[in-house]
Amino acid sequence: MYAIVEIAGQQFKVAKDQRVYVHRLAQEEGSNVSFDQVYLLDDGKNVTLGAPAITGASVEAKVVKHLKGDKVIVFKKKRRKGYRVKNGHRQALTEILIEGVSAKGGAKKAAPKAKAEAAPEKVAAPKKAAAPKKAAAPKKVAPKVQEDLSGKTVAELKELAKAKGISGISSMKKADLIAALQA
Repeated sequence: MYAIVEIAGQQFKVAKDQRVYVHRLAQEEGSNVSFDQVYLLDDGKNVTLGAPAITGASVEAKVVKHLKGDKVIVFKKKRRKGYRVKNGHRQALTEILIEGVSAKGGAKKAAPKAKAEAAPEKVAAPKKAAAPKKAAAPKKVAPKVQEDLSGKTVAELKELAKAKGISGISSMKKADLIAALQA
């Protein structure tokens, strides 16, 4: 089971018995602390999402110790100006041990499998018995009357092709137009 929780302005993915380094907390070493800004809970079967936080859910932790982080060098320089400043920084941190994640309340449960299973239930509703379908009779096709297109001009053939909805007629030759119209 894990949770996404906000601790000291940052979000962390935490699980039971995990050690996390967070920004300095005001609590004493050895004291217990509870975080109620839980945004997501996953117990292996269900994922619970908050809107934005899950009501009733909390993460219990114990403050192990206060310490400083690694030194970070901040060096500023402006070329050709003789300006150089070197500063160091060590972030104040608190090491906490996650003792438990509790999910007493729940806002929204997002289970993709459950949603997928719910959709077929709606489809499986009883329907009226449909009458058996009759076999479709073959369609009778009227014989095409072959016009004598060879005696027409190219302009007349293009007008006929436009009326039939044939595309690309502007670049066709007379023989191509006749073939397209007879097809």
